[in-house]
Amino acid sequence: MKKFIALFCLLIATQFNAQIKTPQPSPLAEVEQVVGLTNVSLKYSRPAMRGRIIFGDLVPFGQLWRTGANANTVISFDHDVTIANQVLEAGSYAIFTKPEKNDWTVYFYTDTNNWGTPEQWNEDKIAAQIEVKTQAIKPVVESFTIGVNHLSNSQAHLEISWEQTMVSVPMQFSTDEMVMNNINKVMNGPSANDFYNAAVYYLTSDKDINQSVKWIEKAMSMVENKPYWMLRQQSLIYAKAGMKDKAIDAAKASLEAAKAAGNQDYVKMNKDSLAEWQ
Repeated sequence: MKKFIALFCLLIATQFNAQIKTPQPSPLAEVEQVVGLTNVSLKYSRPAMRGRIIFGDLVPFGQLWRTGANANTVISFDHDVTIANQVLEAGSYAIFTKPEKNDWTVYFYTDTNNWGTPEQWNEDKIAAQIEVKTQAIKPVVESFTIGVNHLSNSQAHLEISWEQTMVSVPMQFSTDEMVMNNINKVMNGPSANDFYNAAVYYLTSDKDINQSVKWIEKAMSMVENKPYWMLRQQSLIYAKAGMKDKAIDAAKASLEAAKAAGNQDYVKMNKDSLAEWQ
């Protein structure tokens, strides 16, 4: 009997602890879009009209709106974006709006951790804002919708639509600048740092030491003020290649540069190497 009561109590407790899942009235939506070379992502909730009058009623004119439902609507960029001559640095921003009948003010806000609008609005957290005209649209948009549309290599529009109203926020992307930087980097060939990293990798991976010598010498020829850590690796490469005199000269140069920089670790390492090689 006691076992039966215990089992019955366990079943009752399990029933109370079970979670019933039901559809959300404002389901979460995620949008991913590439514009040129920039990744744009949106996370927002999508309330439905359900027979209600939206703008001027459910969403009052002249008041700050969360622009959706539930937690903040958040837009993220992995490169800087320009909106109305204001640069939004790569990162995430909450989108707030102040709807009016004929125009809206759209805010990109640095604090994204609000449920709804912030308890205390902080002007210093506005990364960018823009005033845009409303557009009448047909057919009726039943569920609140945000999209990234009208794409080109360097521009897109953030479109916010609900009921029979849409606003469109133009966004500029520095695609041309990024492409030109990539072109120039490739066309100009590897940098000193590229040659240095390749040389050190060959040294530490026990690959062709003669190739490592060529790359470290190329790297050093491209650097005017040679830092002690590069000189240190050059000395080790020369030593492994059996070029003792060059290894000693590089270690002495690294030693003096390390002394000038106050780096005692490199001072000791160079002194130890010189004692061994000399």
